[in-house]
Amino acid sequence: MAVRSYAAPPTPWSQSLAEPQIHSSAYVHSFSNIIGDVRVGENVMVAPGTSIRADEGHPFHIGSDTNIQDGVVMHGLEQGRVTGDDGELYSVWVGSRSSLTHMALIHGPCYVGDDCFIGFRSTVFNARVGKGCVVMMHALVQDVEIPPGKYVPSGAVITLQQQADRLPNVQESDVKFASHIIHINDALRSGYRCAENIACIAPIRNETASPTMNQSSSTANRAAGSGNGSVAEHVRQLLAQGYKIGTEHADKRQFQTSSWKTCAPISSTRESEVIAALNTCLSEHSGEYVRLIGIDAKAKKRVLETIIQRPGEQAAQISSNGSAASYVANSHSNGNGYASSGGGLDGSIVAQVRQVLSKGGRIGIEHADKRQFQTSSWKTAAPVQATHESGVIAALEAAMADYRGEYVRLIGIDPKAKKRLLETIVQRPDGKPVVSSHRSVPNGATAPQGRAGVSAGGAVSDQVRQLLGQGAAIGLEFADERRFKINSWNSAPLIHARSEGEAIAALESFIAEHSAHYVRLVGVDTVGKKRVLETVIHRPGKAPATGLTLDPPVYAASAQSASSAYGAQASANGSQRLSSEAVDQIRQLVRQGSRIGLEYADARRYKGGAWQTGSSIQAGSESQAIAALESALSEYAGQYVRLVGTDPQAKRRHC
Repeated sequence: MAVRSYAAPPTPWSQSLAEPQIHSSAYVHSFSNIIGDVRVGENVMVAPGTSIRADEGHPFHIGSDTNIQDGVVMHGLEQGRVTGDDGELYSVWVGSRSSLTHMALIHGPCYVGDDCFIGFRSTVFNARVGKGCVVMMHALVQDVEIPPGKYVPSGAVITLQQQADRLPNVQESDVKFASHIIHINDALRSGYRCAENIACIAPIRNETASPTMNQSSSTANRAAGSGNGSVAEHVRQLLAQGYKIGTEHADKRQFQTSSWKTCAPISSTRESEVIAALNTCLSEHSGEYVRLIGIDAKAKKRVLETIIQRPGEQAAQISSNGSAASYVANSHSNGNGYASSGGGLDGSIVAQVRQVLSKGGRIGIEHADKRQFQTSSWKTAAPVQATHESGVIAALEAAMADYRGEYVRLIGIDPKAKKRLLETIVQRPDGKPVVSSHRSVPNGATAPQGRAGVSAGGAVSDQVRQLLGQGAAIGLEFADERRFKINSWNSAPLIHARSEGEAIAALESFIAEHSAHYVRLVGVDTVGKKRVLETVIHRPGKAPATGLTLDPPVYAASAQSASSAYGAQASANGSQRLSSEAVDQIRQLVRQGSRIGLEYADARRYKGGAWQTGSSIQAGSESQAIAALESALSEYAGQYVRLVGTDPQAKRRHC
């Protein structure tokens, strides 16, 4: 394909008519536009749909081995320049081995150093991003200089240098992730260049077109022997519904990048011939992953994807007699009559499945690796078509086998109300099923005993009870140590509970799943669309035996929004009354001789962690401090307010 590159148009600020300079080893897709004085280095990959315009601000520099992905926009203002690594002035400088990912906006004057990662839909404008920085998705970096090796979390708004200076360092996992993206795009660059070269692509086409359907008599005999009954059942059901059957294979590296290759096409609609073809594919790719594909030829879409072989496993042969109960060769009964892949499902999980099905609900399955789990980015597994208990359990165990090394969770779905009834993790990355112990809670509900132990009579239970009593929605947020320090929380789905017992059960389950994270309880006024409570209920490494120690709640300081349960209650003189938790915190600070102050933020600044310094409390006693603080709250109506305690000798904050 011919590269679409153009000279810069003549303008009052530029008459040079400069043209792009693109290194011969770079690949620029023809559906991209490069205009003006743009200098593209070696082995650069420019994906379809990008727009790189040096028609106003110029020149642009794109360093070697950098990849610019679909939809990226690069432009620059006529005024304003940055100093590149070569000492010259540029409108936009992008260093070597950096990744500008899908839909990112890089607007000059702008500098992005070597080995940087700019996430999806993030914007960098009038800023410098130092070497080795990782900017995650939907972030804004403007008017600041990010020091080298810093991490900008998803959704962050970094517009003050103070914010930039407080950013955490990138971790080894971030570096590995960014390096992985570079390697993937380098392979894509080579692949695209190969695809445009007849001499390069012809051998590949000949190889993929070669027939592999010839089978030896031994293979045919194995196809008729004992083997995987559940796979045969999948085949039988797909063929009965008029679907086509296909297979794909991948080695370990291809599996990690989801780069599957198609096995020989299966054109037959006879079960025995299809199973014979499946066994042929399994034998030919015995050291690889193999998956079965169900295809709706009319709708041109897939209806099933299930892994039937993994590297290191003994080559599985499929039988059409349907006598085997499960795909996994080492499966055994779990005591409930179902085959199990990892020691058996806990009886409580089977009971939950039974309960959902008895209410007319459907079952779904989701999975996530460790990184996806930390950001609650679950992926949906193949749909569970079964509506009877044994079929659902079999599908669940098959998913646990398919996604060994990942989290797997069970979803209960109300198809009429189109909402979730249940979310329960049934497998963790060690491959062992989760075993839940139950205990009684109020209103007859049952809940797994969480690590943090939310007691039915504790402070958290009281908060939950008051929230439900006022019709507020209950939400949860979590953060690792790094995100907690910069106040960048991840949100979990709202808890849809009809009783205190159900809500507490959901809290305990969530805390157990996120025991390595900070967890905070959020109360939401759904009518006013605002938060009425934010309080940390779990910290990493802490597991109180009964109840939880709450952080002082963050609350909206408005006379309408906060009740006495959430920290502030309007008094007769217009001031705000503090909650008992906040009062205890103030007393402790006064006894320690700490200075007491306030910080406040509107909704926008709160999301970006950009707090503003408020009143300083001058008091010689606990009562004076409490009175002064309650009086000061009325000044910040409608905003987030937090208490700050400072050690005057060490010059550091207590809280």
